[in-house]
Amino acid sequence: MISLFTKFFPTRLPLLLNRCVKSRAFSAKSSSIAEVNTKIVKDVILFSYENPRFFRLMNFFAISQYVFWGYFAHFCFFEVKNTPVKKDEISKDTPWYLKINLGDPTYRRILGTTSLLVGFSTIAITWMYTLRSVRYLVLHKGGNVVSFVTYTPFGHNRIMKVDLPYVSCAEGRNSSRVLLPIKVYNRTWYYLLDMRGEFRNPTLFDHTAGLKRSFSAHKK
Repeated sequence: MISLFTKFFPTRLPLLLNRCVKSRAFSAKSSSIAEVNTKIVKDVILFSYENPRFFRLMNFFAISQYVFWGYFAHFCFFEVKNTPVKKDEISKDTPWYLKINLGDPTYRRILGTTSLLVGFSTIAITWMYTLRSVRYLVLHKGGNVVSFVTYTPFGHNRIMKVDLPYVSCAEGRNSSRVLLPIKVYNRTWYYLLDMRGEFRNPTLFDHTAGLKRSFSAHKK
């Protein structure tokens, strides 16, 4: 039969055979992925990101900025002297900064409050990013509970166990470029997986913590 087809369709038969082989291979691969066993018999690390030096340096920078801006705020509140500018010394050619009395109570309060806000915002954002950066993502025995092991500002680990139905991945692992956000139910901010890290078991991750879930069933 094949020889008969090759006689009349000498060029199309190899293409048809290749398509059939590829389609069978794709269906076999899809079925194997669909049959992933998530009921694991021991704890499995799904993701790891080892970069403690980066977080130490980043938090050292944040603390130094907080000290600097705090001192600057103290200087604005208590050290700047009130030296009013004399009107007879002001002319059209006088620069604008010489016309301002930084020792005026209004300017002192504005500068001091702004400095405190800058210092506090810097350390708050840095600490929030550190506490939400995942160092290890561990799927526990049975496949129903996952642990988030995150960094902390002072070098220790922070561990939080969550039932798998309360975990939702915002986007697919293959579509994320820099950070992969994971939402935990009743938590305000996302947990972040840095894509420079390593997915130890990507297939198991995609079928457990990497799924996008709806929390509407958990809301009362």
